[in-house]
Amino acid sequence: MASSPPSPPPKLPIPGRRNILITSALPYVNNVPHLGNIIGCVLSADVFARYCRLRGYNALYICGTDEYGTATETKAMEEKCSPKEICDKYHAIHNEVYKWFDIKFDKFGRTSSPQQTEICQAIFHKLMENNWLTENTMQQLYCDTCRRFLADRLVEGTCPIEGCTNKAARGDQCDNCSHMLNPTELIDPKCKVCKNTPHIRETDHLFLDLPLLEGKLVNYINDTSVAGMWSQNAIQATNAWLKEGLKSRCITRDLKWGVPVPIEKYKDKVFYVWFDAPIGYVSITASYTPEWEQWWKNPDNVELFQFMGKDNVPFHTIMFPSTLLGTGENWTMMKTISVTEYLNYEGGKFSKSKGIGVFGNDAKDTNIPPEVWRYYLLMNRPEASDTLFTWTDLQAKLNSELLNNLGNFINRVLSFIAKPVGAGYDSIIPDAPGAESHPSTSDIAEKVSKSVEQYLDAMEKVKLKQGLKSAMGISTDGNRYLQESEFWKLYKDNPANCAIVMKTSVGLVYLLACLLEPFMPSFSKEVLRQLNLSPEETLSFSEEKGESAKAKTPWDLVPAGHKIGRPVPLFEELKDEKVSKHRETYAGSQAERRSKAVADAEATKIANQLNSIALSGGSKKEQKKKSGNSKSKVAEAEISVAKLEIRVGLIRKAEKHPDADSLYVEEIDVGEEAPRTVVSGLVKYIPLEEMQNRKVCVLCNLKPVVMRGIKSHAMVLAASNEDHTRVELVEPPADAAVGERVTFAGHSGEPEASLSGKSKVWEKLAADLHSSGELVACYKDVPFMTSAGVCKVKTIANGEIR
Repeated sequence: MASSPPSPPPKLPIPGRRNILITSALPYVNNVPHLGNIIGCVLSADVFARYCRLRGYNALYICGTDEYGTATETKAMEEKCSPKEICDKYHAIHNEVYKWFDIKFDKFGRTSSPQQTEICQAIFHKLMENNWLTENTMQQLYCDTCRRFLADRLVEGTCPIEGCTNKAARGDQCDNCSHMLNPTELIDPKCKVCKNTPHIRETDHLFLDLPLLEGKLVNYINDTSVAGMWSQNAIQATNAWLKEGLKSRCITRDLKWGVPVPIEKYKDKVFYVWFDAPIGYVSITASYTPEWEQWWKNPDNVELFQFMGKDNVPFHTIMFPSTLLGTGENWTMMKTISVTEYLNYEGGKFSKSKGIGVFGNDAKDTNIPPEVWRYYLLMNRPEASDTLFTWTDLQAKLNSELLNNLGNFINRVLSFIAKPVGAGYDSIIPDAPGAESHPSTSDIAEKVSKSVEQYLDAMEKVKLKQGLKSAMGISTDGNRYLQESEFWKLYKDNPANCAIVMKTSVGLVYLLACLLEPFMPSFSKEVLRQLNLSPEETLSFSEEKGESAKAKTPWDLVPAGHKIGRPVPLFEELKDEKVSKHRETYAGSQAERRSKAVADAEATKIANQLNSIALSGGSKKEQKKKSGNSKSKVAEAEISVAKLEIRVGLIRKAEKHPDADSLYVEEIDVGEEAPRTVVSGLVKYIPLEEMQNRKVCVLCNLKPVVMRGIKSHAMVLAASNEDHTRVELVEPPADAAVGERVTFAGHSGEPEASLSGKSKVWEKLAADLHSSGELVACYKDVPFMTSAGVCKVKTIANGEIR
């Protein structure tokens, strides 16, 4: 039996080369990662690592699971197992998810390792020696039954915030009102484990004295944030912490699961997860190679790039740098930080704790290929502001950008070359002398060269979305070049020019496979297979080897006489029915989905039992009655929210009704020849000055009605709270086009010509119009969508919309 080939030796920095150390924020191990987690750190870092390898840089990509702390202990209690068993289980799940997403780590490790303990304790001793640590006494809740101090998440009680009645607020935060809390503030606190009442007790802890380190830290931030081109959101978050004034931060916890504090007095405590988790980058590198210091204590030869979501910024720009600076050792400090905002889900928020959104294992179950998921997430990467995942947007990007643009271009080129002689080139790349003097070919070469320059500039600055757009622009230009050339006519009318067009187009296909490899590696591998080129030998875009300069002459990228492989379509269309099915499948929380699956299975079982029983029909009269009821139910079920014609409107003018103190009269532009006159009962809720020149959502197909002598030709939609004491307008995004129709994903069709205010259609649909907990205007769980995003209300959550 043949033995497997030996593993390659660990990468180490190479003198004279560009050595880049890349880390992704360590995903916490107590749950399955969702799409927001994946784009926020591991996928973004993977794209940059692949780009670095493509360019010939000596890059090392390190990641792993963050395994210590309260959340792991809590999850272990929930699942009735040990923290180690939880970590083993979820580390394997994370590993499997990332493999499916084509994430190529050099090392995917874990923080519950001997290396973590050794390095963490060594850093701690250095901080002690250099007098950067202080002791302090804290008051914490202690459970006599469990005989332990309770971490924030192990305490539940009534929220102390006025007006909030949540009786299950956690010790760190109330999920109902979103206020941050201390466990000692809770009313009637209970231990989450035994349900008994804990009491306040004093306990000593160790603190990192950040105010004393501030001078060193500020110098580092000022120098590196400019030289490393930190993303704007990272700079803002860091400056906000500095402006508030740094405070000493506790680095120890009364827990069992963590790195032990190596001092007798604190032997029963462990390090706080914020202190030890970033050290995980170092310890995971140490588990990759015993010569880890060549990467981590080599600032003159190694550049450190770190990727994360915005909630992780202070730990990487304040805490971790302060810890390393405090040791007095020559650490490789972070040069560049790339930070993402939040990816939201269908008008709400992804949530691991609530199980809301599409998770890594869900993506696999959709049968949508990983390269499509990668493309969508990266094209939608929330680099400067939050972005929104919607199933219809995924469908649009797959069908129009991947299938009709990129896939269409590559398939047209390769399929034509693969045709037999007389119709094509029998799979052999033709020779193309004089390509550089062919007008449209020299034009496309110039355009492509600029696109490549923009791609390289964006990627070097870690502007991944812009890099992807620049690469996709080459496909758009290629399609236009191909179409305008009318190559199918040239083949017979001007074979020499046809050969130039096709050889150049094959070069663009190869170029796209190279540039898109960081984003869609399995796509690039398949394109190279169809080109009959080896990815290992061919996939490179190195400056040193002059490969990036070759983009200026795309007709030279694939040699004449080369035989291509068999072309096949690269992408499949995502149809409406699939989109509807996925939206329904992944609606609500994971717990609700499981309950629904059980209920559906039970309903199917009962239906099958009923179908197997031969039921005797009653009288013809009864049958007719049943038939009529059935038809009415079908008609009722067929009422779609698409019957409402809701448009983006702009209030041009608003004034008080001359004969009614509670009414406004508005002139609203809804994209028609003349504005509509609308009467609204909003006087007691919204000041007149706030009604002027603002965008609103307008229901345009309600039957006109006279209100105190003035005919109202539409209705402005507004949300009200439960007791109707507050009312707010439903607002489209600022960039939404006036007159555009508000749509609802999965619901299409023409609106009713006219709805009366008392019609069954309006009554039925109006009952399901509401604002969500995230302040998004929704029909059931589907947001009001415009071309510029979702429609929202300012503060009224879970209100009814009328």
